[in-house]
Amino acid sequence: MAAKPVPRGQRLGWKIVVKIDEDKDGFVTVEELRDWIKFAQKRWIFEDVERQWKGHDLNEDGLISWEEYKNATYGYILDDPDPDDGFNYKQMMVRDERRFKMADKDGDMTATKEEFTAFLHPEEYEYMKDIVVQETMEDIDKNGDGFIDLEEYIGDMYSQDGDADEPEWVKTEREQFVEFRDKNRDGKMDQEETKAWILPSDYDHAEAEARHLLYESDLNKDGKLSKEEIVEKYDLFVGSQATDFGEALVRHDEF
Repeated sequence: MAAKPVPRGQRLGWKIVVKIDEDKDGFVTVEELRDWIKFAQKRWIFEDVERQWKGHDLNEDGLISWEEYKNATYGYILDDPDPDDGFNYKQMMVRDERRFKMADKDGDMTATKEEFTAFLHPEEYEYMKDIVVQETMEDIDKNGDGFIDLEEYIGDMYSQDGDADEPEWVKTEREQFVEFRDKNRDGKMDQEETKAWILPSDYDHAEAEARHLLYESDLNKDGKLSKEEIVEKYDLFVGSQATDFGEALVRHDEF
């Protein structure tokens, strides 16, 4: 009689432990999870840059000029001043050019691989953080006064849609804005306050996600994860964008 196939969750649990368990003790710690998450994020960025590089380095000279990027991204759109979807592509192009110039350290309007990475993923580079803040503020600042007030802050995450009562988490966010976001208590967030909100210097996303995964999965509360605990929380790991396990499952060479 043929052996029963091992359930997918059990296979994944074992693969996760083998891949992440650096000291090979059969358990996954928060530090090992954090290191894997950082590796997965860097890999995703590298692959994204490589994929987009091929589509934008039109003359294959190992560099991407602003003209190359603009033509590859907006060429066919700019021929139509009134696109059917009503989206303002010219405004997006202006923002892209501004970000491209910021990423282009030597100012020659031509991006090396490193500069192109900074353009695509500005949150990963210290010298690009001001443009991340500026773009965020432009997206949320609906009245165009250069600040984010309380209603704009809430409106970015919650649309009331006729509901009489706000959910409890929205009320909590209102309190967060008043108590912590608006540091100078003037009723709005300026650039520095917005930066402290979206790019806090003391916050490690990988560490936070690792601690979240361990907290949710550590059933016996011993501070580490066994294969069985990971199997039990299979869906949590597969659904985690930070850990990239769901994507890893479809890679034949990953494990």
